[in-house]
Amino acid sequence: MNVRIRQVACVLACAVIAVSIGSANAADIKDRNFKVAMANAAGTAQYDGAVRFAELLNKKSGGKMKAKLFGSASLGKDTAVVSSMQGGTIEMGIMNANLLNGLIAEFGVLDMPFAFASEKEAYAVLDGPWGTKLANRLAEKGIVSLGWWELGFLSYHTGPKQITKADDVAGMKIRVTETPLQIDFQRAMGANPVPLPFPELYTALEQKAIDGGTQPPINVEQTKLYEVQKFYAVTKHMYNPQMLLMSKKHYDGLTADEKKVLQEAATEARDYHRQLSQKKNADALEVLKTKLTVVMLPPTELAKMQEKSKPVVEKYTKVFGEPFVKEMYAEIAKARGSK
Repeated sequence: MNVRIRQVACVLACAVIAVSIGSANAADIKDRNFKVAMANAAGTAQYDGAVRFAELLNKKSGGKMKAKLFGSASLGKDTAVVSSMQGGTIEMGIMNANLLNGLIAEFGVLDMPFAFASEKEAYAVLDGPWGTKLANRLAEKGIVSLGWWELGFLSYHTGPKQITKADDVAGMKIRVTETPLQIDFQRAMGANPVPLPFPELYTALEQKAIDGGTQPPINVEQTKLYEVQKFYAVTKHMYNPQMLLMSKKHYDGLTADEKKVLQEAATEARDYHRQLSQKKNADALEVLKTKLTVVMLPPTELAKMQEKSKPVVEKYTKVFGEPFVKEMYAEIAKARGSK
């Protein structure tokens, strides 16, 4: 009988401890409301991935931590959002990682042409030690990285002229993000680069102020660029990673439990987003084939483009530092060899 009593007492004691621990953890999660800014609209992998993040955050925090999404650049263009996160007026954002080169110059290395051959390679490098080290540098500028997302591989969309070979890019006015390497890459292709925020792209094409740009298929489909363009040339000349970011001012104010919940939700949402991104881009390319003339550039022409881009790679290897760039390519080679 005494043994039975001791067993019951032990069970009760364990239950009390479990409840106490649960209560302590619950007490460490406060009501939090985060604004999440992005240029992408509903229906894109970035926005839909952010929806999943908000759902996971709410669930994992017991309904206490909430994320409200602001798409289509409704809170301002990405560079303004970065400043607002640094100042603490916007809590979170999702944007192209290369736009962060204004804070940390080395982020520009992510624009290196023809660096990544597949999404799998990019994930291995960015989620690994090299990508983590680069992401962690944002903290010194008042921003915290919660993970690498993606826009996908960039290819050319054009209106006045079809691109079927490397030399066809020459002379066209091509929209680029506001980053030096992308500008120099288009110049190397013989194009006239026009830096322009993404929300202004459709109007610029419609007014024929520019001839084209570079986007993954999903962006061309979702923003209906096919209404103001005629051609799509699959070149996949650059892989464009994005990031889920948070204001360090707000991040530093979170408890350890809140940070844990936040990171778990971010990581799970990242994985969901990546799968969605690949599917949406593949599906969107099929849609574009019914809207535009789609051409897959042959390997010989892609090799010519890569050759034209070598001076750009050499220039920016010096700009970003040879050891740093070599380390990235070494990680890419490692990921490529592990297939």
